[in-house]
Amino acid sequence: MPKLKAGTIRVTDQEDAEITAAALNDPDAPPLTDAQLENLQPVRPRGRPAGSGKKVQVTMRFDEDIIAAFKKDGDGWQTRMNDALRQWRQEHQH
Repeated sequence: MPKLKAGTIRVTDQEDAEITAAALNDPDAPPLTDAQLENLQPVRPRGRPAGSGKKVQVTMRFDEDIIAAFKKDGDGWQTRMNDALRQWRQEHQH
């Protein structure tokens, strides 16, 4: 059992029993059945969502004003930069 900080007030067995009884009688939060507990699945996996698998990480240097222009509209600036490069490529293909 972890060491408690000085001044921590512990719940008595009677208080714990009262809290548990109140929780079990709460109509808005019925306890899960054993079957429900066995079937619990995480809403999403832990960690960063998987990407498309089609991106390649590179390190590049850009002028500050270019980065500032893409960042000024907030999150998603890298996607906007990728889209701008894609548009340039489509316009300049032979």
